[in-house]
Amino acid sequence: MKTALLQITSSDDSSDNLNMVRALMAEAAGQGAQFILTPEVTNCVSNSTTRQREVLQHEEDDQTLAGLRDQAAALGVWLLIGSLGIKTHDADGRFANRSYMIDPQGQIVARYDKIHMFDVQVSETETFRESKNYRPGDRAVIADTDFGKVGMAICYDIRFPHLFAALAQGGARILTVPAAFSPVTGKAHWESLLRARAIENGAWVLAPAQTGAHPKTRGKTRHTHGHSMVVAPWGEVVIDAGTDPGIHIFDLDDSSVTEARRRVPSLTHLRAFDGP
Repeated sequence: MKTALLQITSSDDSSDNLNMVRALMAEAAGQGAQFILTPEVTNCVSNSTTRQREVLQHEEDDQTLAGLRDQAAALGVWLLIGSLGIKTHDADGRFANRSYMIDPQGQIVARYDKIHMFDVQVSETETFRESKNYRPGDRAVIADTDFGKVGMAICYDIRFPHLFAALAQGGARILTVPAAFSPVTGKAHWESLLRARAIENGAWVLAPAQTGAHPKTRGKTRHTHGHSMVVAPWGEVVIDAGTDPGIHIFDLDDSSVTEARRRVPSLTHLRAFDGP
């Protein structure tokens, strides 16, 4: 099945981002893509909580979600919206970082809220406290599609192999990791982590990513790593998209999952143990 990763540079203007993604979806579908994936925070990249509160909406009101559902239906494609920043009704006012699987009729098949929050200091000048504005999810999610079971994850989740093992044990043959990765950690760890999760689970890993310099907010420009990546179940890198925005199409072959798991059936060798 022809599948397309969209590598983009989102701004803090959700209308502009929606128009950009709709156009890229149409172009990808025109090239034969039947499954299209967008990166993390497709609707808004901003360093400003004030701006996020202006732009982000509750799910039922979100125009990016509605517009992308309509576009998926118009094109007759499956769509993974890597994630959207979504307002919640939580008492503390924090947002959800939520991924959506959309079917070719534009219906929401699955929702996944990012479990692991990126609270790190990656350098002297680069500190992230995702949990300040986003509340973590608490449920692993597998989307049922007509091309197989898809395990849903987001960005920093990639560092927690037990999540991916649970998804694979639950039947997932494709693992999605939409991201807005830091350039510092991206250069050091991105490819290695994606390849490890593919090899450990004998699964496709599809990782559409934000890239480049995002429009300045609070006087600061945020940069993301890019390098959207497709890793096959045996661990080969099928696509490394580099750092330019664009569309990257490949053939998603389920038989390679069967073959990888036949050759190294590690998912059937898991054992409970005591200690340490």
